[in-house]
Amino acid sequence: MSDGQTNLTHLQSRWGLSPGTVTPGCFASVMATGIMSVGAHLKGLTLLSTILFWLAVILYAFFLALIIWRACSHNDALRADLHTPSKAFGFFTFVAASNVLATALEGQGHFRIALAVFSIGLLAWLILGYLIPFSAVLGSSTSPILTQVNGTWFVCVVAAQSVAVAASGLLANLPAPTAETNLSSVLAVISVIAWSVGVGLYLVCAVFVGMRALLHRIGPEDLDAPYWVMMGALAISVVAGSKILEAGTSPIFAATTVIIAGASAIMWAISTWLIPALVIAGLWRHFRHRIPLGYSAGLWSMVFPLGMYSVASTNVGKVDGVPIISWIGAQWYWIGLTVWALVFCAMVWSFVRSTRAQVSSDAEAG
Repeated sequence: MSDGQTNLTHLQSRWGLSPGTVTPGCFASVMATGIMSVGAHLKGLTLLSTILFWLAVILYAFFLALIIWRACSHNDALRADLHTPSKAFGFFTFVAASNVLATALEGQGHFRIALAVFSIGLLAWLILGYLIPFSAVLGSSTSPILTQVNGTWFVCVVAAQSVAVAASGLLANLPAPTAETNLSSVLAVISVIAWSVGVGLYLVCAVFVGMRALLHRIGPEDLDAPYWVMMGALAISVVAGSKILEAGTSPIFAATTVIIAGASAIMWAISTWLIPALVIAGLWRHFRHRIPLGYSAGLWSMVFPLGMYSVASTNVGKVDGVPIISWIGAQWYWIGLTVWALVFCAMVWSFVRSTRAQVSSDAEAG
């Protein structure tokens, strides 16, 4: 293989710029950019929110085209990913990305478009919610399965809670003429079911991660950025809970208000406690064991939880009437935005360097 071909292969494998190499978790960048847009909207930064939203839309359309192309032309590789426990749960990023965009559209007043995008996310969640566990766990030839458990498993929690967030947001923004229709009842039921399923899935994933830690070594090479989704899954559960509490007076909400309110407060506290632990794990990985810190697509799995924690803190502080928590969320947004900007710049710079290396190699070969 020539140097030019080697660099092209490296470029494709790192960036997923071809249907043959796009990864199941490619929509993580959409999730991260979308939630930063939502956070900017909550802070009243309209221009920044709009820029981030359209960037998220572009990324969403780009990766959706690649995934569809891959399903048509590289079906065997796609099926292999579905049967690989360490990769398959990344497909849930499509569900979360769709619902994050729907939430952003709700905030901008585009109810019908938001409902359409939410419907795509809901359908994908219903399909993947059954397909992934069966294909990646029961249908996998990997043994033991526990060695394949990683942070991406918590994306299934994020997907479920993203359905709850989008559904409750739509319910709160129903146009007046349709506010009393069956749609409100359907959205209320969907949001409570999705929130409940998400909480249950978090407990299951936490048990699996704990079992792996006890039975199989988790070394510094394993503690990569996707483990931040452990915190992000709790944060989005808090957002979903606060959205449900704000959404209305549906009977199913009245029956679950106390449970959701209490659970949301507990999950916010745990997510706050996890942040220093994850920071320490990163320092241990990169400084104590000197694992290089460079750009990889997995870094977007760290950006999304940071943005979601800001939104969660803002919402729970508002709903529970605790100004200090809202203040934490408002200040934390700048941390999340800074990390987003660093990862985005690293992505662009890494892409430029890879492209230059490819062009130089092609020139030398010519």
